[in-house]
Amino acid sequence: MAVPKQRHNRSRTRRRRGGHDKQKAISFVKCSNCEKEIEAHKLCPFCGSFKGREVVNMTAKVKKVEKSDK
Repeated sequence: MAVPKQRHNRSRTRRRRGGHDKQKAISFVKCSNCEKEIEAHKLCPFCGSFKGREVVNMTAKVKKVEKSDK
């Protein structure tokens, strides 16, 4: 097996790895139900749907929050 003859210093190692370490921008898509901009592959926080079907009943959540506030 090949063994490096010399040790690479920190700056050289970090320069090589630097291209992969940066964060990627968040991609946004339009919700298929309410047409608002949401993060890709996430549940819509406005209408509670994912991939065109309702997962969370948001009207029930709003009513529950209103009851707890009284």
